[in-house]
Amino acid sequence: MSGTVFTQVTHSVDSLINDIKMGVIGLPDIQRPFVWKNASVRDLFDSMYRGYPVGYLLFWRNGAMDDSSSIGVDQKQKTPSLLIVDGQQRLTSLYTVIKGIEVVRQNYSKERIKIAFDPLQEKFAVADGVISRDASYIPDISFIWRSDCDLFSLVDEYLNGLKENHEVSPEEEKKIKQSIQKLFSLRSFPLIALELSKDISEDKVAEVFVRINSKGTTLNQADFILTLMSVFWDDGRTQLEEFCKAAKTPSDGKPSSYNHYIKPSPDQLLRVSVGLAFKRARLQFIYSILRGKDLETEQFSDERRVEQFEKLKVAQEKALNLTYWHDFMKCIRSAGFMSGKVISSQANLLYTYVFYLIGRTEYGLSGHKFRKVIAQWFFMVSLTGRYTLSSESAMESDLARLRTVKEGDEFVQILQNICNIELTTDFWNIYLPNALATSSPRSPSLFAYNAALVLLNADALFSDMKIADLLDPSTIGPKSAVERHHLFPKGYLAKFNITDIRETNQIANYAYVEYAENIKISDQSPSEYMPIFKPENADRLKKLYYWHALPINWEFMEYSQFLEKRRELIAKVIKDGYQKLKLDHSTAEPTKMTLSEMIKSGETHLVEFKGTLRTNLHTKQKDQRMEFTVIRTIAGFLNTNGGTLTIGVLDDGFPVGVDVDGFENEDKMNLHLTNLVQNYLGTLAMQYIHPHFEDYDGQRVMVVECGRSIKPVYVKDGDKQHFYIRTGPSTTELSTKDAIEYQNERF
Repeated sequence: MSGTVFTQVTHSVDSLINDIKMGVIGLPDIQRPFVWKNASVRDLFDSMYRGYPVGYLLFWRNGAMDDSSSIGVDQKQKTPSLLIVDGQQRLTSLYTVIKGIEVVRQNYSKERIKIAFDPLQEKFAVADGVISRDASYIPDISFIWRSDCDLFSLVDEYLNGLKENHEVSPEEEKKIKQSIQKLFSLRSFPLIALELSKDISEDKVAEVFVRINSKGTTLNQADFILTLMSVFWDDGRTQLEEFCKAAKTPSDGKPSSYNHYIKPSPDQLLRVSVGLAFKRARLQFIYSILRGKDLETEQFSDERRVEQFEKLKVAQEKALNLTYWHDFMKCIRSAGFMSGKVISSQANLLYTYVFYLIGRTEYGLSGHKFRKVIAQWFFMVSLTGRYTLSSESAMESDLARLRTVKEGDEFVQILQNICNIELTTDFWNIYLPNALATSSPRSPSLFAYNAALVLLNADALFSDMKIADLLDPSTIGPKSAVERHHLFPKGYLAKFNITDIRETNQIANYAYVEYAENIKISDQSPSEYMPIFKPENADRLKKLYYWHALPINWEFMEYSQFLEKRRELIAKVIKDGYQKLKLDHSTAEPTKMTLSEMIKSGETHLVEFKGTLRTNLHTKQKDQRMEFTVIRTIAGFLNTNGGTLTIGVLDDGFPVGVDVDGFENEDKMNLHLTNLVQNYLGTLAMQYIHPHFEDYDGQRVMVVECGRSIKPVYVKDGDKQHFYIRTGPSTTELSTKDAIEYQNERF
């Protein structure tokens, strides 16, 4: 058929196995490692034995690939010309069983999959201790296809063993021989393969894969870059994998990447190296760059490819440097985060590592002050979830600020300025208390509170043990050293019909106590158990109340009143802990950025520019699509952490002014925006929106300051409702499932 990007070819199992063995068929690593359970391998052989179709294979014939990873762990003789796009699990299953070799699992362990076969019942089973001792089974069908196997001798040996246990009739003996012969003949089983043309791009290959395999794993740019490393720099790919493997288990005294924060994957560390080498977070162009493509001329060059790989090699050497790696972990520890259990996003951790490496290796920064800068930065990104959603966009924006930086002091200043922009007075006094109104056990604000208690050298409630010591991940006992205790116990709240865990398990209802104290408290009301503990802690009760954000006479408060007041106090403790990380220990509030400073700093997840409110600058006509993009942005701010929308300024910061919208005056424009908000978002949304007008560079612009909503805000569009959030310097619509998960965390 003309116009197709594939050809159909029928292979026998035998020919495919031989091509894999010789290396003609290779694995481009754009799918998962071998993840099938042994039972799935058993079912594959059972289906083939019964003559059932087992699906088709998808290959990519790419003549540009000089090398590629191969199935199994043995060495190949040829360079692969066919790369497996879809069917890796099936081919790996066939290869490992028929050839009797090991596969590498996701945890880097090696395993030989043994499938047993009962010829009389024509039944397959995963070989285990019981099956292996059962004379009715051939314990490992791999032996049937060994080159030194005599099939007649194997049948005789099997029958002799079977006859030792019970009689075998002539009919049964005949069936056994036929079944074994049928099993042996599976090597001629036909498998249909579709071969994609070598002329189509890797993006097209990914699209084809996703369209034909809805249950498959969507291919991403990291997968393709790791594939390219396998081709042009296999040692580099191996280094990543070995580093990740070592990070999973404690070392035996030798230098190791093992730590208490993260067990990274190769694609995660790849992002670190790419960020350091190219000051980029979006991987969509990196694959082409590493292939030697000039993004302007669309031309490929081997010389350019070598040059770009050299940059990646230098960056990866730094990223995998154990001295840097463990010194960075000290930065995280000095930020008050004791282990990976209190880190809500690994992206926050890894992207902070990029900034550490930039400061350490490009600006020569090191020592106590530099660690403090990185600790402050990590505390901020962790608390705000800066890289939790659409991390590439947010990181791309942050890295863009550094591309012209020449001095270490300027680098530090940029990081600290961003922290000040994020953690404003409104953030501490309004946004953070609202964020604490959740029962999520993995809330960033909860983890920040834990970190603040460590930074403030706090004791556990009613204890002289430090929170830092009790949360130390190197100390593991049969019982947790410290537990999150319900200040208003669930049993007590149940008396007032408060039983919903979203109410009883509010962050503000928890405090850290030692195990023994938790047992003593049981289900007593606060007014019952506090008289027991107050006398024992009289000399330091004020400190305990401060650290654990307890209002005076809290034990007599009504539950909802207690939660509201305690959230405010927790936010203050988090702020005080954060202040410990600032180089000058200043408690002064950061000054609010002027409109000029905001525009010059560019768009962020808190700042967005729109040229107009209702006019299409291309057609010069009123356009509802322009209005909808404004409303969408406002909704995104309300549903995230608030922000500022400036209307009358283009994306690059160039002012066009509000006159292009053609309103009679500013009051009319303000009224029009109010009507749009009420129509799309509802009347209540206006309480968080504060528009006004300012002068900027000779033009009048509209500045719309948006607060953080305490309830989800949906955009009504006819019969549909949309839910938007801010992800970096852009607004993203969440699916129904993602919106529900987000709202459970946020509201």
